[in-house]
Formats: sequence, structure tokens, C-alpha cells
Amino acid sequence: MKADKELDAQGLMCPMPIVKLAKEAKVMDEGEVLHLIVDDEGAKEDVPAWCNRTGNELIKSSEDGGKLHFWIKMS
Repeated sequence: MKADKELDAQGLMCPMPIVKLAKEAKVMDEGEVLHLIVDDEGAKEDVPAWCNRTGNELIKSSEDGGKLHFWIKMS
């Protein structure tokens, strides 16, 4: 899936992936897509919850060898 930006938050533990995601979201334009890569299992619940809370759209998520990938459309 095509993304406008990629944020690699591997090696960071909760809450840092969400903190970095929120910071990146502030500088992105509406409609842009962010590809977030994390390896913290807590992100499976945290990222969808953040999207619901902020009104951004979780387009897709997948897991690949311990890496979690999230594609988020900014609103």
C-alpha cells in the first residue's frame, strides 16, 4: 500500500509509538497516509484506539515477522 510518509517506531515501548504517531500526525495534511512500523505488541490495541479517539482512519494493518504495520489516513 502506498504511503505519503513512513514512521519506524521499532524498539520503542508503550507509550512512545503513540507519542511519535501523534507528533507526526500534527505535521501531516488531511488525506495523507502514514505507514507506521512497530514491534510493540501493545500497538495492536493502542493504534486502533488512537485512530478512533482522533478521528483518523486505520486503513489497513498487518503483521510480518514480529513487525506490526499500520496504514493510517489523516483526517
